[in-house]
Amino acid sequence: MRPRILIFDDNPAVRQLLLTAAERRGYESFTFQDPSFCPLHAKDQCPCESATACADIIISDLDMPNVKGLDFVETLVVNGCRCRHIALMSRSWSAGDIDRARRLRCRLFAKPFQIGEVTEWFAEVERTLSPNRGLERAEFLGRPVDT
Repeated sequence: MRPRILIFDDNPAVRQLLLTAAERRGYESFTFQDPSFCPLHAKDQCPCESATACADIIISDLDMPNVKGLDFVETLVVNGCRCRHIALMSRSWSAGDIDRARRLRCRLFAKPFQIGEVTEWFAEVERTLSPNRGLERAEFLGRPVDT
């Protein structure tokens, strides 16, 4: 089973960079310019079956115009999201944002990041993925690659 990643960033160049890196690793990839365009945003509880997750990795920009990445991630976690590997990216981290993200067990990346930092994290995540893990059917996410 291919790893699945959800990428959230309002900058098309960043989305494309992360998408290219993920696809080179064989990931099933979904990109969104804002969390409000993702069906997960409108849910008040995790839509996944009890033994599944929507994705193996969620990576989101912190500062987006409609929905802040940290608010989106916190809502996912509160609503029972089972994705175990979540990262946030930002050019400017406040102490409060860092503390909140760490409480949510997010990996943090400072922009501009080196793509090697991110792909190294991808490799770390891949080593932890069980071949028997359950991923939810992707149809509710829409079509892959919405750049």
